[in-house]
Amino acid sequence: MSLKNKHILFILIGLLCLISCDEKRVFDKYVKTDGAWNSKDTIQFSFEQKDTLSLYNLFFNIRNNNDYPYSNIYLISELETPIGKIEVDTLEYKMALPDGTLLGNGFSDLKESKLWYQQNYIFRNKGTYTLRIVQALRENGTVAPLPELKGITEVGFRIEKTQ
Repeated sequence: MSLKNKHILFILIGLLCLISCDEKRVFDKYVKTDGAWNSKDTIQFSFEQKDTLSLYNLFFNIRNNNDYPYSNIYLISELETPIGKIEVDTLEYKMALPDGTLLGNGFSDLKESKLWYQQNYIFRNKGTYTLRIVQALRENGTVAPLPELKGITEVGFRIEKTQ
């Protein structure tokens, strides 16, 4: 086996270990944007939930690049339960340091921020849940959200089972 093939095999084994070691993950999906998140674009995730006893942590995952010009982000979420109840939240998250350095994980100009949505959440009903998210960032003194947030490349939603 050549050195190049050994190197590729080593990388594949490492990736498999990383993927298989994520035992807490219950749901993890992303929606791509066209490099900006329009204020009229609702990002939606639907998932089945059968466990009504365990505790779960819920996260928003935002992938952004250096084109994102703001230090924070506002999100409005609606979690619709199988019985039609809708839980609405307005949330603010810090996205950059005061000097403009983006927060989040990543080695290049692409960063991923794992943002707490709900901690120790109990899904009270079995069935299909739907989460809808819109961005609601406004400039100071304005009421309408910015038409688009440049630099947002993907928006994700993750559910993890607590230990």
